Amino acid sequence: MGTVILSAFSGLASGLSLIVAIGAQNAFVLRQGILRSHVLLVVAVCAVSDLVLILLGVAGIGVLIERAPAVLDVVRWAGAAFLLAYGGLAAMRAVRGGLVSQPGVRQGGTWLAALGTCLSLTWLNPHVYLDTVLLLGSLAGTHGPEGRWWFAAGAGLGSVSWFAALRAGARYLAPLFQRRNAWRVLDAGIALVMVTLAVLLVT
Repeated sequence: MGTVILSAFSGLASGLSLIVAIGAQNAFVLRQGILRSHVLLVVAVCAVSDLVLILLGVAGIGVLIERAPAVLDVVRWAGAAFLLAYGGLAAMRAVRGGLVSQPGVRQGGTWLAALGTCLSLTWLNPHVYLDTVLLLGSLAGTHGPEGRWWFAAGAGLGSVSWFAALRAGARYLAPLFQRRNAWRVLDAGIALVMVTLAVLLVT
């Protein structure tokens, strides 16, 4: 039982250490949460995507990715192009001034647009494959044939908990975004994050 708890806790700590950071995916979830627009859909897609990637890494798919660097190159350039485009839109919103958030009024676009953006920010990010699949998969392998799945369970719990917390935190931030300038600051920050990540991807 002690080994199981240790494996699960190690997975939880490792998963949180990788996901709790200012990134493209988290910035998008935060913005949708503040807008209260398709938040459950976005959180569900992010959490399920992470769970799938964690399971793939623990199952050993990371070895295939490591042996096929050309695939990561394609993802890297496609991801960089998408991040630059999304960052450009955020910069335009920052200059123009975003809409003031009103509780109960969806201003974040259609559910299909939210779904497409969320999937792109998740699956076109090569760091997702390097961190979640390769790194977590390698760490899970150190816990033995059975322990690695408890490690995966802990990492999955960390991912789900983080996105749930991000959604809850966005609700508390919503009153602040009754001011147009607050949206400008947020969108300027998102643009900076997106462009920086795009540059880091190609360099």
